[in-house]
Amino acid sequence: METKDIIFKLRTEKGLSQEELAEKLFVTRQAVSRWETGETQPNTETLKLLSGLFDVSINTLLGAPRRLFCQCCGMPLEDETTAREPDGSLNEDYCKWCYTDGKFVYQSREALLDYLLENMPNPEHLGEAERRAQYDAYLLQLKHWR
Repeated sequence: METKDIIFKLRTEKGLSQEELAEKLFVTRQAVSRWETGETQPNTETLKLLSGLFDVSINTLLGAPRRLFCQCCGMPLEDETTAREPDGSLNEDYCKWCYTDGKFVYQSREALLDYLLENMPNPEHLGEAERRAQYDAYLLQLKHWR
């Protein structure tokens, strides 16, 4: 879906008129109308406000143009699994299992590796050392562990 369709869908699901949405975002009704016709798109600050109001990620508002992954464990991120900051805003870099209440759950890469070895399936029946090396090579590609 395109941004214009997403904004319209979220607005109507919340039962808001264009004017009511405009008031909440401190913009004009015409601005909302232009977003919904695809004539323009909200600026970055307005996208942040829309994200908070509708409780969806900015990525979702933009029609998920890029696929987000947790930069700690590599898990694909959806709105439901994306971490939140203590103020309730979404943190699109991490999943809720790696980053909770403003803190990282895994204090070291070794701690995460231990968790992965214990809980992830081993379809290739690799030894622990081989699996650890595979996971570690993958984790080192993620922003949090570089």
